[in-house]
Amino acid sequence: MLPKLYIKPGCPWCDEVVDYLDRKKIDVETIVVSGNREAMQEMVNLSGQTKAPTMDWHGEVLADFGVDELVPFLKKQGL
Repeated sequence: MLPKLYIKPGCPWCDEVVDYLDRKKIDVETIVVSGNREAMQEMVNLSGQTKAPTMDWHGEVLADFGVDELVPFLKKQGL
């Protein structure tokens, strides 16, 4: 099962994170929460907030972040 990345279209931080993951060839399941109540609720339940991007890496959650926060988070995951 792939880690989940919750995003909103047009969000500059989301775009930056998606680009970074693509460049590093890190596979994630991307879930668009805009217009999807179920996905939005899932993200809120995980993180306690409505801001994107939010990542669920097999139970480790990183919420409302940019690449600067993502890099150390991924290192903790062994990447």
